[in-house]
Amino acid sequence: MKVHAAIHSTGLLQYDKLAKAINPPGHPTTVTVVAMKDSKAASGRPTDEEVLAALGYKQEFKRAFAPLEVFGIAFSIIGLLPSIASVLFYAIPNGGGPAMVWGWLVASVFVLAIGVSMGELASAAPTSGGANANTIGAISAISSIDWGCAVQIMAAAGIGSGGEFEATSAQTLYAGSRIPSKLCLAVIIALPTATPPEFKNTAKFALWDFTNFNGWSNGFAFILSFNAPLWTIGSFDSSVHISEEASNAAIAVPWAITLAIAIAGIVGWAINMSLAFCMGTDLEALHNSAQPMALIFTQSFGEKGTLVIWAIVVIVQFMMGSSMLLAASRQTFAFSRDSALPFSSWLYRMNSFTGTPVNTVIFDGVLAILLGCLAFAGASAINAVFGLSIVGTYIAYAIPIAARYLGENNFKPGPFTLGAFGLPVAIIAVVFMMFMSIVFCFPSTAVTDAPDMNYTVVVLGGILSLSVVWYYFPRYGGVHWFTGPVRNIDDRAPEISRDSSDGSVEKEPLDVSVA
Repeated sequence: MKVHAAIHSTGLLQYDKLAKAINPPGHPTTVTVVAMKDSKAASGRPTDEEVLAALGYKQEFKRAFAPLEVFGIAFSIIGLLPSIASVLFYAIPNGGGPAMVWGWLVASVFVLAIGVSMGELASAAPTSGGANANTIGAISAISSIDWGCAVQIMAAAGIGSGGEFEATSAQTLYAGSRIPSKLCLAVIIALPTATPPEFKNTAKFALWDFTNFNGWSNGFAFILSFNAPLWTIGSFDSSVHISEEASNAAIAVPWAITLAIAIAGIVGWAINMSLAFCMGTDLEALHNSAQPMALIFTQSFGEKGTLVIWAIVVIVQFMMGSSMLLAASRQTFAFSRDSALPFSSWLYRMNSFTGTPVNTVIFDGVLAILLGCLAFAGASAINAVFGLSIVGTYIAYAIPIAARYLGENNFKPGPFTLGAFGLPVAIIAVVFMMFMSIVFCFPSTAVTDAPDMNYTVVVLGGILSLSVVWYYFPRYGGVHWFTGPVRNIDDRAPEISRDSSDGSVEKEPLDVSVA
């Protein structure tokens, strides 16, 4: 009888005991021991499973994402053109062309600083939970993305009806609940070509003539316009949340974050440049329209041409929402694994049929829909969801980045590290995030009233207050039982491969008990 014992490289010291267990006296057996080393282990680097085990977690997902696919997740959630379309109304009244072009450029540099700092943490701890528990920001990102998709669907209906159709909040919410790079290049090239002369702007108007509709000083209005690029190039940590499904995660994830931000910054800047030169001079009409980019396209491509392009924009935006739900569900799964969420025992379940955490997908999807219902409270309320997706995310980002350098800790950098530049870049990132988190709690206009108030601070404060109450709730609150990350790692039994009668190899776990 031939028995091939496959043993992980960390278990080679148990070979003697294993040989005695499967090769009893009087029954000679040929034993072939194979150390299950991959290329990373052979080169001296730990495998993904070993890194995860060192963090206290067992491998539960199938590692099906290659590095390029990890990048694809991050970049698809950014979804440049649909995202710019969703938040163009932040830039037009707060500077017009200069805010779209230069505001995007300035904000992108700061986002890159945030991204590389997060990349260092992701490389050191490549888990689905990451270094930040961004449940609030992730769910609000789903809601805001899908709301943007719904608005785009309603804009298409308006274009197709010749402007006669005007969506209600209920119709827009229903559409949002039901419903790539080539597109970006097409807009960059085709829009200037198709735009009639009367809608083409001079370089002075597009790049330097500052338009301010909201009453703030030009400097503060310019900063408020950052809402557009910061929301667009956001949720790049989505690749962190699929770390346990990625191969070579400690390297693939941080590089996916960095490249997604860098490419989005460059291509997005080009898109905004094209829009600034081709949007015409009537910015007030764009500002008052239901969808500014849809109006710009209609001016340049006509109704039929716009509907064709807009159909692709809607599809891409829908795919963005799906990718965001994928990433958010993994983050929720990891957080519930540590018993840190209500209903954690139900959330921390892997569906046996799909091999995915279906319960967390349902949980995040339902919460996103409920958050989207704020649309019934008015435009200011749904705008708070967009603000919350940035502010909530930045709070979750800033805490672990700052914690790395504040006080004593045993942080060990991963293979992706900034070295001596880590601290100054982290300071820039944290200061910028804290500053912008305050800015995004201001109302859009200098003179406001209750209906036009910025409700970001109300929604965020309400969620944080409920979280504190739940944590300190008598007897049942987390303060009575939550102790931090919960290790779930267990020792893996070695496997044996047996030669079957038909010549194939069958694997089965080997239960060895040696006194």
